[in-house]
Amino acid sequence: MAIEACRYFAHQAWVQGAWANDVLLEVDASGHWSRITCDAAQDTVRDAVRLAGPVLPGVVNAHSHAFQRAIAGLTEQGAPHGQDNFWSWRERMYAVAQRITPEQLEVIATMLYTELLAGGYTQVCEFHYLHNAGARAPHASALDMSMALVRAAQRSGIGLTLLPTLYMRSGFGADRLRPDQQRFASTPDSIARLVQDLQAHTRDMAHVNLGVALHSLRAVKPQALSDLVTFADAQGLPIHIHIAEQPQEVHDCIAQTGQRPIDWLLSHAQLHHRWNLVHATHATQAELNGVRASGASIVICPSTEANLGDGVFDYGAYCAQGGSWSVGSDSHISRAWNEELRLLEYGQRLIRGQRNVAAQSGATTSSAANMLQAMVHGAQACTARPLGGLQEGQRADGVVLDINSPALCGLPHAHVLDAHVFSSPGSAPLAVCVGGQWRSHSSQGAVLQEDYARTLAQVFS
Repeated sequence: MAIEACRYFAHQAWVQGAWANDVLLEVDASGHWSRITCDAAQDTVRDAVRLAGPVLPGVVNAHSHAFQRAIAGLTEQGAPHGQDNFWSWRERMYAVAQRITPEQLEVIATMLYTELLAGGYTQVCEFHYLHNAGARAPHASALDMSMALVRAAQRSGIGLTLLPTLYMRSGFGADRLRPDQQRFASTPDSIARLVQDLQAHTRDMAHVNLGVALHSLRAVKPQALSDLVTFADAQGLPIHIHIAEQPQEVHDCIAQTGQRPIDWLLSHAQLHHRWNLVHATHATQAELNGVRASGASIVICPSTEANLGDGVFDYGAYCAQGGSWSVGSDSHISRAWNEELRLLEYGQRLIRGQRNVAAQSGATTSSAANMLQAMVHGAQACTARPLGGLQEGQRADGVVLDINSPALCGLPHAHVLDAHVFSSPGSAPLAVCVGGQWRSHSSQGAVLQEDYARTLAQVFS
């Protein structure tokens, strides 16, 4: 979709991994940055729109289950019997997954995607396995459920990489899904057909593209994994998979295959730069080295991994070797990327007894700067889209920070990003740009919240 070419001027913008001053940002008619000029002379920016604060790149949310936004805050009381852990949480999540209709999913996802935009994300990778008819949606199809997410993204204005997800069995050694998992059922052929149908339905929609996901090694048989990867590779699609999130998953994989999950994947799949391994929380140094060498990326979801008691990813070791990664909000108990980075760094500090761990694995002495630049670099792998920050040829995404917010007020310019990440609560963006178009949500916020509240009441009735 063509837009009007525009010119913007920022006194401070994040360009090539560092703050630059007096930056002229030019957008072409396709919604991409056509020119970025640092230290621009004043006589060249007179006709440019002046932005009200420092400008950061838009950030990709590399892992989302939109429907789980509906249970944020509803699973924080202990399980009635036994230990509360990932698996008991999963039972509660399944109960809600059975209830949601396409219409309800659209409302929930619209609310979520609007919140993600307000948190500084400009693209979301939707790991989508809620395919089939449910208890309250007896006629819902995989296309119906998927298009609900597409409409939500279009309504909110966020970019969407939709990842129809293969889900075939309940665990290692099982032949089929449990009764409460039937809504997730799919085959490599059904996922391939769904991707092709969605490509046809979204061909003229701005900022929507497709990929595929494999739920996990425990949920997908080896031959099915190979079949779907062959389809994805033929089309150049990004490939995502949950892996090594829980110790039990690692133990079960070893018992069934003789190998740890990531080790098995490295041995049996041709990993490359479009592979994205979600979580990888319980990985050995050798496995992490293998992921890095393959060109694949890891998607870290700090708030969800903490909330579910998954464990802490070995970020310091992985990044010391130059590993590629991105960040996701997964179950959406947090919906701002600066909160994810804060928790990622703090987890490392608690384990290691050190400060500024991320500062040791990057080009700068700033933990926030190194993490932001790594996230921007990892955007291409998880989306297969030009989302590499404020650079010529990349999609014109950006975030304007509120320099007068309590978190940033009075700070030297060089420390604005540090405070945005580590001064809690962080500053909310003044404005967010997606593909050269500025998004404002204040006018629809009240109406959207009312619709969301009514929808949740229906889901839980």
